[in-house]
Amino acid sequence: MLLSLSIKNYALIESLEIDFSNQFSVITGETGAGKSILLGALGLVLGNRADLTSLKDKEQKCVIEAEFLLSNYNLQPFFEANDLDYEDKTIIRREILPLGKSRAFVNDSPVNLQELQKLGGFLLDIHSQNQTRELTEEAYQLEILDAVASNLDTITKYQTILARFKTKQRELKKITSEKEALEKEHEYHSFLLTELLNANLIDGEQEVLEEELEQLSNVEFIKENFERILAIANEEQVGVLVNLKEIKLALQKNSPFAASYTTLNERLNSSLLELEDIFEECNQNNENILVNPERLEFVNTKLQAIYNLQKKHQVDSIAQLLIIQNELDNKVMKVDDLEFSIKKIQAELQEVTKQIDELATTISKNRINAVPKLVDKIKYILAQLGMAEANFEFDIKNTVNYFPNGKDEASLLFSANKGTDLGLLKKVASGGEMSRIMLAIKAILANYSKLPTIIFDEIDTGVSGEIAIKMGEIMKEMSKTMQVFAITHLPQIAAKGNLHYKVVKRSQGETTISELLLLTPEERIQQIAEMLSGKDVSESALQHAKALLN
Repeated sequence: MLLSLSIKNYALIESLEIDFSNQFSVITGETGAGKSILLGALGLVLGNRADLTSLKDKEQKCVIEAEFLLSNYNLQPFFEANDLDYEDKTIIRREILPLGKSRAFVNDSPVNLQELQKLGGFLLDIHSQNQTRELTEEAYQLEILDAVASNLDTITKYQTILARFKTKQRELKKITSEKEALEKEHEYHSFLLTELLNANLIDGEQEVLEEELEQLSNVEFIKENFERILAIANEEQVGVLVNLKEIKLALQKNSPFAASYTTLNERLNSSLLELEDIFEECNQNNENILVNPERLEFVNTKLQAIYNLQKKHQVDSIAQLLIIQNELDNKVMKVDDLEFSIKKIQAELQEVTKQIDELATTISKNRINAVPKLVDKIKYILAQLGMAEANFEFDIKNTVNYFPNGKDEASLLFSANKGTDLGLLKKVASGGEMSRIMLAIKAILANYSKLPTIIFDEIDTGVSGEIAIKMGEIMKEMSKTMQVFAITHLPQIAAKGNLHYKVVKRSQGETTISELLLLTPEERIQQIAEMLSGKDVSESALQHAKALLN
């Protein structure tokens, strides 16, 4: 609800501060007096683009402030989402600086125009004969039906499930793409993995095999040297061991004569034991070394396989090959894992689809059931507005698509006269007809949902007499559940207002200024009389004005 409006230095308005009530307010004034200026100022509050030419004094900034009561609109989530301080009484301020820069604030917090436009959409609806385009839009037509069909809670549940549905779809698409990418290389990865597995790689094996290859390749030479060592050690007359034993015996005989001799004997004894052990090990190695062409070929083949794998994978150790083998194993196994994940997500998606389809079916049935009720209500109001022969039909088609509000597509068909074929509303309805239809729909919606403050801007163009009276009565009835303004040239509508404001234009020095005045009861009679007969008000016009007000 719009509580107050303050305008400074805007167009013909030097300074204006005015409060509003929640009742039906009418605004009148001569053509050019400044009613459009008032709407322009409110448009800036709603986030319209600023224009430097709108400054009255080009040296001073323009400031427009509008105070709204938000308690009935459940806008706390919007304020939280946009990091704004929520107040039941919220002030929106728009400034246009002399250099052309524009700034906007909500409760003194800076906001951009996009945020301001979204917030303004919840608060104020300026409706003129030229602004009925939304009525021709499918989304708005379904919104009307949903209000009458009490679909709003069901649509909220549907949207929650729809968000899950889309999340699962994205997950499925991502994981399927990943699987397809892996499958393209799956065969090659499997080949590489099999090749590595067949090699039976063991960390540290390469060094052992290389040493064994050296031994097997030089077995005869090694055996020849071992045999020579053993021959030298065990020669009966001049063998190393024979001579050392003789030396040991001699040292042993000298041991009793000096401690140093005993030490020499012990050292030689230790050396002799070590040499005997060495020669014994040489003997064992000599016996164990055999010419083995088959083993030589095996070792050589395996080493060559290792070298080939290292070259292929551009590494230089078995440890690195085993890392690659593990990575390939993970890639090959991941395809199977992804297949399992895909089946799991598909099952979840199937369940979510079932839930969302059930909700969409409920929404669609409710809409179809609401059509006769809505059409009857629109026709009833339009009959009072001089369109007794008007006919409507909602063409609702269920689709396989998931829209934000269900799975339906809808078209509103209309004919203004009996015997005329129904056609798409946007193609067959005139501007005046669209205005009356919109008024009828707004009047109906006022009983089903909390609408923002609405300003009807001369939608009564081309209307007079009893129809104008009925228009005024409809607007006044709407004001019981919402705040309604009507900018009008018709005395019949002006007389229905609970409050009457007049836009006046007057000269002040060298400039012209516009003002918005709240009329007293006596001033209202005079104003309505002037609307009936012109500036020269007759007694009959005054009586007619009083009659309209009564």
